[in-house]
Amino acid sequence: MLLYSAIQIDQIREAVMTASGGNTVENPNNYDPAKLWRAIRPFLIAIPVVIGVITAFMSFVAWKLHDEFAWTIYKHISADLRMKRRYLIFQIYIALLKFDFFFFLGFTIQFLVILLDKNDIEFILTIVVIPVTILILLAASWFTRRENKIGAGFVIVLYLGGLSYFLFKLVRMYHGDKVSFYRLARRSLTIFAVITVILLVITIGVAIQCMLNFDKGLKQHVNRRKPADPEDKHQMQDFNSGTNQINPPPRMEID
Repeated sequence: MLLYSAIQIDQIREAVMTASGGNTVENPNNYDPAKLWRAIRPFLIAIPVVIGVITAFMSFVAWKLHDEFAWTIYKHISADLRMKRRYLIFQIYIALLKFDFFFFLGFTIQFLVILLDKNDIEFILTIVVIPVTILILLAASWFTRRENKIGAGFVIVLYLGGLSYFLFKLVRMYHGDKVSFYRLARRSLTIFAVITVILLVITIGVAIQCMLNFDKGLKQHVNRRKPADPEDKHQMQDFNSGTNQINPPPRMEID
């Protein structure tokens, strides 16, 4: 979001400055583009600044939360360093799937806005990609949790297909007979496509690493439901029993 909000500044400036100065369909109120740009520019600059500050704060909080939950992870996984490493790789993979979901859908929805011809086959295929993407990401998580090698391998093949799809879209924006369609949104689409391609490459690598960790004891830690902490429960029972055994102090009587 920080990168996207920074990119939109130049895109909005280009859209405002290229608008006609006369009283036309593009400019019905006969406004001054330069004056409008001076009015909205501070707000556009403030958006990435605010997002950057909040992102830095959230990163600090996440780091502190990781320290707080380190003991819980230790009790859940045990002291086996190799098992903790496998569990960390699994967590990274699940986090990557969530990032992939955002960038996949963000890129696809932007393409739908550009493709105005609803009868075009590319428009229909782009719509079909949305539910297919969601199903692939859900299947990736499901197969990995259950250590299904065939399913996980099939998902990796689909990742390679998705990588080819985004590379094709990236080339199509700069070459071919539809270059003019992407002119206004080409910068943001390029950023989304490049980030998505990088995430896909990383996701494929981590997915392969997760497959190599199958049948090594991680499945029982990933799929089991965390029960209430027996130590905390025992301490609470001791506290309650101790509280019930406390006798009230004798009342002082004044004769």
